[in-house]
This record gives sequence, C-alpha cells and structure tokens, in this order.
Amino acid sequence: MTDDSVVTSPTPSPRGSESRSPGRLAWTRFKRDKTGVISACIVIFFFVIALAAPLIAKLYGKNPYTTYASERPELLDPFSYPAGPNGGMSGEFWFGIEPQLGRDVFTFLLYGIRTSLGIAVAATLLTAIVGVVVGITAGYLGGKTDYFVSRVIDILLSFPSTLFFIAFMPVVYGLFVASDENIPTSLRAVSLILVLSAFGWASLARLLRGQVLGLREREFVEAAKVTGASPFRIVFKELLPNLWTPIIIQSTLMLPAFVTAEAGLAFLGVGIIDPTPDWGVMIQRGAQFYTEDLTFMLFPGVSMVLFVLAFNLLGDSVRDALDPKSKR
Repeated sequence: MTDDSVVTSPTPSPRGSESRSPGRLAWTRFKRDKTGVISACIVIFFFVIALAAPLIAKLYGKNPYTTYASERPELLDPFSYPAGPNGGMSGEFWFGIEPQLGRDVFTFLLYGIRTSLGIAVAATLLTAIVGVVVGITAGYLGGKTDYFVSRVIDILLSFPSTLFFIAFMPVVYGLFVASDENIPTSLRAVSLILVLSAFGWASLARLLRGQVLGLREREFVEAAKVTGASPFRIVFKELLPNLWTPIIIQSTLMLPAFVTAEAGLAFLGVGIIDPTPDWGVMIQRGAQFYTEDLTFMLFPGVSMVLFVLAFNLLGDSVRDALDPKSKR
C-alpha cells in the first residue's frame, strides 16, 4: 500500500521580495518613529489649511482684506486697539481683530500661511531641479566643467545670503518696475522665488557632485558604458536612482529654511508687504503692537515656529528612515 500524501515545500510569497524593497523598509522604519508620524500630521495639516484657505474663509464668512473696524467703529477702543478682551476674540472673530485697521486675524493668518508656503514650496522645487542638474553634470563630466562649477558654488556659499537678499531685492524690483510705481505682489513673489533659488541650489549641487564622483567609478556605471549606453541613459538609469535619498533629505531641510527666510524678508520690508497676507507681514505688524495687544503677534509666531519645528523633525525622521546608518 502506497502513501499518496506528498509533502511540498511552501511556495515563497511574491510579496516577500516586495516587503524587503528599500522603499518598504524605509516606510516601515518611518512608521515606527512616533515623532516623525506626528510631525508629518502637523505638516500635512498646514498644507491642507493653505490649500483650503479660500474655502474656509468663505464658510467662515470673512476675508483678510476687509477693515471691519471702519464699518463698525465699536470694535476698536479710543486708542485703536481691539475693544474686546484677548485682542477682540469672540464667536464672530475667532482669533480677534487687528489693531488700527480691524482686519480679521483668522482669515489673515490662513492666507498668510498660503502665501508663505506657496513661495517656499516653489523655491524648494526650483532649487532642487537646479541643484540636481548642476551637481550631476559637474560630477559626471568632471574636468574643467567640474572645476568651473565648483568655483561658482564656493563663491555662492561664501555670500552672506541674508544681507545680500536685503540689498539685492530692490535691484531686482527696479529691473521691472520704475521707482515711483507700486510693485505688484506677483512680481514680489516671483522675485523671491528666483532669488532664494539662485542662492539655495549650491549646497545641494555640492553634495550631489561628491556623490556622483564616487558613483561614476562603480562597476555598474562602467558596465553601462561598455554596453554603449548614452550619457543620458547612464545619468537617468544608473546615477539618479542612487541619489534620491540625499535629494529628498536636502529638500526637507531647505523648505523650512525658505519659510523662515521669506518671513524674514517680509518682516524687513523687502519681500511680501502689507496688505498681502503673509507670516512675515503679520509678525512685522504685530511687533508694533505687542506691548498692548500680544494676541495679534502670537498666532502667526506660534504657527510658524510649530510648522518649522515639525518640518525639521520630519526631515530628521525621513533621513533616519532612508539611511538608518545616519541615526545617532
């Protein structure tokens, strides 16, 4: 009598190799980092608020440009400060009203977040594109191209960027608008993005140049050259996939830096200016009244610090997830 039972080895799950992919491993490590998850939720909340600002303001029934005190003088006291307690906070004005002008602080903050994050995101994307192109080109070509690009990077990194922004922004505006004309907000925003990007790409390009110098001597790049692969294919198929980790990490560090830089320029009066809502504009306005009405300065200050802190912590968590060896 024969035994028909056959013992078979379990078939390996096709998901086994997928679960071991670098992306899945990084995602698993990130989910275990509670600080990173909380920071990601805060960052997402701010971006949702920025995107939905017009809808929220419409549902709220107010806008950041109307001076409500001119329509209702009782909202301000004889000294032009909010008549109600805590900066005029009430069921009608959730975050109070602005001293002197009587604008709604809540909607002004919503649109201020939208403006600041929009400029910072655009500057980060442009900076990343320029940095990737210049860094990979210098590292892959080497020789005189690498030498020239390296010297340009050294010069840019030696500039005191904040002082240069303050001195250079009026020059940029003067190229397009006469000195006796008002500068459009769109021109201010575009100029900020271009100037921030012009001085932001150097650090990323230097990092990627060093990475490419090491990668171009590796066996898989040499093998691609032997098979007759074009430089374009080598860059996009062999080099770039190995550079996503430093690109993502550097981008997460650049964005909060651009947020604070943009707010600082607005505070100094060379970036976005009143009446356009902006984090820096609100802080600059609040600094004039903080001794009598701290509320108006409190909301933009706390929200900006919270966003920058959360994004920096998120950047650290992303770095640790993508490169566990960097974790201390």
